[in-house]
Amino acid sequence: MRACFVILFALAGIDVLAQGPAAVKWSGNRLMDELNWMEFRQVVPSQVQTVLLTVGTLEPHGVVNNGADNTAPVAMARAIAGEINALIAPHIPYGVTGAMAPYPGVLHVPESVFRGYLQAVVEGLANNGFRNIIVLNGHGGAQTAVIEAVLREIALARQVNTLTVNWWAVAADVTQEVFGEEGGHAGINETAYIQAINPKLVHPEWYSKDLATPNPAPGAWAAVPFPSSIGLYKAGQGYPKDFDQRKAEEYFRRVNRKVSDLIQDTVRKWRMIR
Repeated sequence: MRACFVILFALAGIDVLAQGPAAVKWSGNRLMDELNWMEFRQVVPSQVQTVLLTVGTLEPHGVVNNGADNTAPVAMARAIAGEINALIAPHIPYGVTGAMAPYPGVLHVPESVFRGYLQAVVEGLANNGFRNIIVLNGHGGAQTAVIEAVLREIALARQVNTLTVNWWAVAADVTQEVFGEEGGHAGINETAYIQAINPKLVHPEWYSKDLATPNPAPGAWAAVPFPSSIGLYKAGQGYPKDFDQRKAEEYFRRVNRKVSDLIQDTVRKWRMIR
């Protein structure tokens, strides 16, 4: 009789172990690195097919933090993940910094190294069942071209959908509407976006117009290090000005809305293709 109880208890234990993961309920947490493997298995791809991968770098940004290219996309992902039904992958904080690499506190990753690492991460996301892989990129220049190339290759090889979003370019019209002029790297637009996230990361008392230089026309000139930590898209426009918190928060909301709408529209159209 005792042997029967032992066998029945053992069988019951096996049944619990077999059914345990199936009984796991998703908490609604959208951060991949905070999910348990059983929770993740319940969510992807049955409930969530889209992932946001944020990518940035460390480089000077006028009077805002060196990590602005990390701060911006991470905050953006958290703001929009719910409405686009996406999980958020752990952030990639180092990138192809280029001509601003010599500034204090900055790190530069060679393109070949960055490419290989990014490719492995995106392949891993595809292996885990994500159908739509969206990169929210916080840093331009050569890094943008690498991201676009890697995502294109993986999309074609793995039959997944990929999208690279360079938020400052997507939101160029929002910059014009809110500020009445074009922005720039660490200019009025990027500074405002960071200010809305955390005003303590912005130091108006350190600001001077000498920190800004208009970006050169293609082929005109190139300097290493770039002579200013603020690069303006158009001469005479984009200088940080009054550091108005209300306007910064408006800009933050409208940029996020613009990016969210782009992603939702793209995903909707992908469903019409395959």
